[in-house]
Amino acid sequence: MSRRTLLLLRWGVFLLACAFLFVRLSSNDAPISMEALGAVSAGREFRTLIAVVLGLMFVNWGLESRKWRLLVRDLEPISKWRAFIATIAGTPIGLITPNRVGEFVGRVLFLEPEHRIAASFATAVGSIAQFVVTVVLGLLGLIAMVLLADPDRVSNDVAALIGLCALVAGATVLLYFNPDLLRATVARLPVIKRWERHAAVLERFSTGMLTRVLVISALRYAVFTVQFALLLAVFARGLSWTDAIASIPATFLVATLIPTVMLTELGVRGSVAVALISPDSSQDHAVFLASTALWLINLGLPALAGGIILLAARIRSARD
Repeated sequence: MSRRTLLLLRWGVFLLACAFLFVRLSSNDAPISMEALGAVSAGREFRTLIAVVLGLMFVNWGLESRKWRLLVRDLEPISKWRAFIATIAGTPIGLITPNRVGEFVGRVLFLEPEHRIAASFATAVGSIAQFVVTVVLGLLGLIAMVLLADPDRVSNDVAALIGLCALVAGATVLLYFNPDLLRATVARLPVIKRWERHAAVLERFSTGMLTRVLVISALRYAVFTVQFALLLAVFARGLSWTDAIASIPATFLVATLIPTVMLTELGVRGSVAVALISPDSSQDHAVFLASTALWLINLGLPALAGGIILLAARIRSARD
C-alpha cells in the first residue's frame, strides 16, 4: 500500500466517522432527548454511574487490545500501549463498514507491511470468539426470556429463532475450535482465495490459546453487559431487573445478527433494545436513551479518538 493511499484512507475514515456522528447527533429525530437527559443528569448518582461506565469503556477496549496482542504475537510482538492504540484506531473504520467488520484494517496498519495480511486472518479469530460468546449467551438469554414469560405459549417465530441461534452457536463453536476447518472454509471464499497462504496463521493457534481468547471475549462481554445495566439503572428506573438480566444478552444477540452499516447501526440497536427490554412500551424512551449512551461511550468516543490516532500515527507503507 503506497504512502498516498494510506494518507487518503486515514483522512477518508476520519471525515466519514465525524460526518456519521454529526448526522446522528444533530438530526431532528435523534434518539437522545436533551430534556430527558437533563431530567436525570442533575443528581450525584448519575455522575457517579456515568463515570463508572466511562471507566469500564477503557477496561472493555483494554481487554480487546490484550486479545489482539495475543493473536498477533507470533507474527509480530508489540507493546501493550501500541496494541491499545492500534485497537482504538480500528474503531472509526469499523464504524463505516457493515457490522464493524473493517476494524481489523485500522489495527494491522500498525504492524509491519509484510505481516498485515496474515494479521488480518489472526484478528478474525478474535472476532469469531466474540461472536461465539454473543451467540451462546444470547441464546441462553432468549431461553430465559421465554421461561420468565410463559414457557407453555411459545410462538413458532420464537421457537424458530431459538433453533436458528442454537444452530449458529454450534456451527461457530465448531469452526472456532477447529482451525483446519476454519482455514478450509475461508479458502473457499473467492475474495480471499488469493491470500490463502497467509491464512496458514489460523493453524498456529492451539486449543489452549483459543480458550484464552474466548475467556477474554467473555470478560469483555461481561464488561459491556454491566455498562448497559448501569445505564438502564440511570435512565429506566422503573424497569424490572429480572426481565432486564435476560433481555440484555438477547438484545446483543439480535442486534449482532441484523446487518447494519453506518447510519443504520445506532437506530437498529436502539430499536432492538426497546423491543426486547421494554415490550410493554412503558420504558421505551429510557431504554433507547440507555442504548444510545452505551453506543456513544463504547463506540462513538473511541471512533473519534481512533480517527485522530490514524491521522497522527506514523504508519509505514509497503514502499518505505
